[in-house]
Formats: sequence, C-alpha cells, structure tokens
Amino acid sequence: MRTNSRNFYLIPYVLWIALFVVAPLLLVLYYSFFDIEGHFTLENYRKFFTPVYLKMTLSSFWYAFLITLFSLLIAYPTAFLLTKTKHKQLWLLLIILPSWINLLLKAYAFLGIFGTYGAANSFLDVMGIGGRQILFTDFSFIFVSVYIFLPFMILPIFNSLDELNPTLLDASNDLGGSSWVTFKRVIFPLTLDGVKAGCQIVFIPALSLFMLTRLIAGNRVITLGTAIEQHFLVTQDWGMGSTIAVFLIIAMVFIMVLTGRRKRGIL
Repeated sequence: MRTNSRNFYLIPYVLWIALFVVAPLLLVLYYSFFDIEGHFTLENYRKFFTPVYLKMTLSSFWYAFLITLFSLLIAYPTAFLLTKTKHKQLWLLLIILPSWINLLLKAYAFLGIFGTYGAANSFLDVMGIGGRQILFTDFSFIFVSVYIFLPFMILPIFNSLDELNPTLLDASNDLGGSSWVTFKRVIFPLTLDGVKAGCQIVFIPALSLFMLTRLIAGNRVITLGTAIEQHFLVTQDWGMGSTIAVFLIIAMVFIMVLTGRRKRGIL
C-alpha cells in the first residue's frame, strides 16, 4: 500500500521531467538532423567541426573559464569572511539580493554605468585619467558576468565553510600548523565540494551567455549561445542552431560529471 502511494506521488514529477526536460532535448536532437529547407541531413554536424564553429567553441570555453575563475577568486575569500561575521545570514542575504533583480535590468544599468558619460568614466575624469572606452569590451563583458554570477558561487562555498567542524582547525593549530598549512591541508580540501558546486553553477550557464554578449560586449564576444540565438531568431536555420545546442548539452553533461560529488571511502 505504501509503495503504491509513493508511486502515485511520483507521477507529477515524472510527467514534469518528461514534458519539460526529456521532450525538449529530443526535439533539439530531432531538429539537428534537418537543414534550413527541412531536408534530412548530417551536414550540420560536419559544419560544426569547421574552423569557424570550433573557434567559437574555444572562445565560449575560454570566457566561461575566465568568468568562473574570477568569480571563484572573489567568492572564496568573501564566503570565508562571511562565516566570521556576527550577522552572517543577513550579509549573505544582502549579497544574494541582487540576483532577484531581472538580468535585463542589471544589463541596462551597466550600460549607463560604463557608458561614455556614465559613472565609471566620470570617476576616471575625477582621478585625472580621462574617459576610456569601457563598454563593448572584453573587460566589461567579464566584469558584468562575474557580478551576475558571483552570488551563485558564494552560496555553496559559504555553506561548505559554515558546516566545517571548528575542532579540526583547532587540531591543526595544536599540531603546529600555520594558517596557510591549515587552509591548504584542512579547510580547502573539506570545502572542495562547495567549490565544485559553485564552479558548476557558474561555468555551465556562462557557456551559453548570449544577451550580455549583445548588450555589454556589443557582439564583439561571440559564444555558442550567441550562435544559437542567431540561427534560431535571425537566419531561421533551426537545424544548425539545434546542432550547436546538442554539443553544448554534451559539454554541460560532461562538466556536471567531472565536477560531481564522489563518495569518499573511509581509510
């Protein structure tokens, strides 16, 4: 009776997964085998391995790597300091709060900040440096991307650090371990799962960014997400867009497996 009841409650979840996860993936895979005229073909897959798309793929991974790296370098010390503060949950809420704002609104806000007459150039003028072309550059794209993804990197790292057993740190100090040795041998290894989760949360969506490449980078940064958008909305070549999406999904699954949790045995 209990098993039947459990199976009954599973039905909505199975239907949801089937309709909104499995079905879209199968549709993407299906459309990837058709050209712009609706004829069955494998040309899309051959075209993906041409220098143009391979260069685009490397560019996507490079920018996603930089965004993840800078997010991690900022997030880990921030999360560590948060665990030492008195009202850490309040500070964490204030950090997460900007993620509730619509992404498009934040992008347009940075258009004003980094614009010719924006706050950034006004500050440079006051400092005597003079105005600079900040908008539509690699710097602006990476800066805004890191700002947007930073809360998602901080949260899992903060949780790992907050759950760390303080007696392990005391033991390391009692054994004569310096602050750096304690961090390298105790803190970082025990919070590695949080780091992996944060990298996964940031790297995967950073691979498929397309709106920021248009608004902030002025299409000077071309990623796989940009190519998918162009094929679906501009050229109407759904087959090629779907083919790129297939390889993007494969890359995302590979990254999830690579950064997934592994059960550790007890020595």
